[in-house]
Amino acid sequence: MAIPNARRFKITSPDGTQVATVVAVLPKGSDVDAYLADVRNRYDWKAHSELMQRQFKVRVGQQKQKKAK
Repeated sequence: MAIPNARRFKITSPDGTQVATVVAVLPKGSDVDAYLADVRNRYDWKAHSELMQRQFKVRVGQQKQKKAK
């Protein structure tokens, strides 16, 4: 079951090479731009890049296993 008032925001890294999605529930009347600037500064971009490298690791090939006699 989803939270009905949750919103998705896309943030970019300070160098502009990576994009991440943040899901948040903000109270009425809050400054969305200030919140996104704070999240962008606190986000762990190094861990995000390591996760993406692990997730999309390219497999070179599989070795054939020898049958034991």
